[in-house]
Amino acid sequence: MTDCNSLAEVREHINLLDARIVPLLAERAGYVRQAARFKQTKNAVVDTARIEQIALRVRHLANEEGVDPDLMEHIYRSMIDAYIVFEAKEWTSLHEGPGA
Repeated sequence: MTDCNSLAEVREHINLLDARIVPLLAERAGYVRQAARFKQTKNAVVDTARIEQIALRVRHLANEEGVDPDLMEHIYRSMIDAYIVFEAKEWTSLHEGPGA
């Protein structure tokens, strides 16, 4: 990480990170879309055990990176909530048809 000398420089680095993060989130969305194909019911979209497994894994990764695990867990839980909405729409489209 670069030690910045101004807010403008901080923002520039954040923008560069966002340019790397968005394609990764898009790739993740592609896998979420695929997951919807394999779930038998719309209720299966929310997999509480899997969410907790991810939260624990992310906390572990955060500790390894020296970043606040609470922050990373919060970010991931928010992201997962957004992907659940996305996957539910995908599930409906795949299993009940467009406009269902």
